[in-house]
Amino acid sequence: MKPRKVENLKDWDDNHPKLRHLQSSKLKMMQVFKFGGASVNSVERVKNVADILQSYKDQPLLIVVSAMGKTTNALEKVAEAFYAGNQQEALLLFEQVKQQHLTTAKYLLVTQYLACEAQLKDFFTEVEWLLHDDPVREFDYYYDQIVCAGELLSTAIVSHYLNEAGLNCAWMDVRDILRTDDNFRDANIDREFTQQKVTEIIRPVLDSGRIVLTQGFIGATDENESTTLGREGSDYSAAVFSNMLHAERLTIWKDVDSVMNADPKEITDALPIAELNYTEVIEMAYYGAQVIHPKTIKPLQNQDIPLQVKSFLNPALPGTIIHRCSIKNLPPIIVIKRNQVMIELKTKDFSFIGEHSTEMLYEWFEKLFITPTLTQNGAVSIVYAFDHKQEKISQFAAEAAQYFDVQVTPGLTLLTIRHYDPAAIEKYCGAQSFFVKQQTAQNFRVLYQAAAH
Repeated sequence: MKPRKVENLKDWDDNHPKLRHLQSSKLKMMQVFKFGGASVNSVERVKNVADILQSYKDQPLLIVVSAMGKTTNALEKVAEAFYAGNQQEALLLFEQVKQQHLTTAKYLLVTQYLACEAQLKDFFTEVEWLLHDDPVREFDYYYDQIVCAGELLSTAIVSHYLNEAGLNCAWMDVRDILRTDDNFRDANIDREFTQQKVTEIIRPVLDSGRIVLTQGFIGATDENESTTLGREGSDYSAAVFSNMLHAERLTIWKDVDSVMNADPKEITDALPIAELNYTEVIEMAYYGAQVIHPKTIKPLQNQDIPLQVKSFLNPALPGTIIHRCSIKNLPPIIVIKRNQVMIELKTKDFSFIGEHSTEMLYEWFEKLFITPTLTQNGAVSIVYAFDHKQEKISQFAAEAAQYFDVQVTPGLTLLTIRHYDPAAIEKYCGAQSFFVKQQTAQNFRVLYQAAAH
């Protein structure tokens, strides 16, 4: 089946007349919340979500919820076992996922338990029906049909608890709303169809005064086959809904107090950042910071919708606001990417690296779904760094060896310092010897071999 024609990210820039309809004053004030897996991974945390929402129950609110905790990873193992032909192993692994969700529902719910159990069993059946068959299509198709269950299970439990807690919540299957092509595991949204369904299905419920709760990360094709939107897809789903509903704000609830200038697990004296602009966040993400995926920013940026990152553990804290503004005096922003591999390609006949060579290399990147984290061009050589996905890197090196002398160096670390100063360079990389060093007005980057501990 040919993929449906969809609009890509650049189309968020237009002034499509269907997106410029008049808004009721009520919907102008609406908000979209996204809760990640860590925020709903236990009975206590689901209750905490309800406590947060009590403060917002009198305004239009759409909530996007991810799969609980490590459920996505567990379902990935189910998909891998199934595709490898290990049907019984896949069923046993899925049984563990089932029992975890039933146990959570049992400890969380009282009056709503039986209704929740019935809904969960419908989703269990949807996956088990697939697992009892034999794979005849590509892995990515089965991945999406299985992994999408995580969001469906978590939102079923959360929505029943919210109603039990007195919040008037309407659960919606996002697969009835968010239409995609059939590029499984990285599907593209059919914007026009999705906008129509948002207007027809979601807006009337918000107008009626109910909270809408739905899933992130997943959608469906026009043949009702489940799809996923790629990693960080839940944030992107929330941004798309914010755009189509002209939300006042999108809030992403995380287990950190705010966006920091470094990963606190890597840098113990990381600093909170109160305010960022869209461009800075995209730059940080580009260099590898685990902040917000760039594709999440685009739908927000084009309607000037602020994004707030807040702590679900400390909701009274202000968090970080991300919007269209000029930000000055940011601290040095430190991004550390470990497990990097450097590939140096040198022409065999000492001819220049030209446009044809680089075009061919990027075609291989696209085919293998790999993206360089660093590029350094020379006259007869070119250096790339990648996340070390061993199988894909081996394939790329084998392809490149037909045309270049290839040297592969694994086990490296890539450090980026944005808004650097001499003190930051000395503190974070003064003692290192580098394979590659790059320096611009904004960024200082080094690729090095980390010292063994």
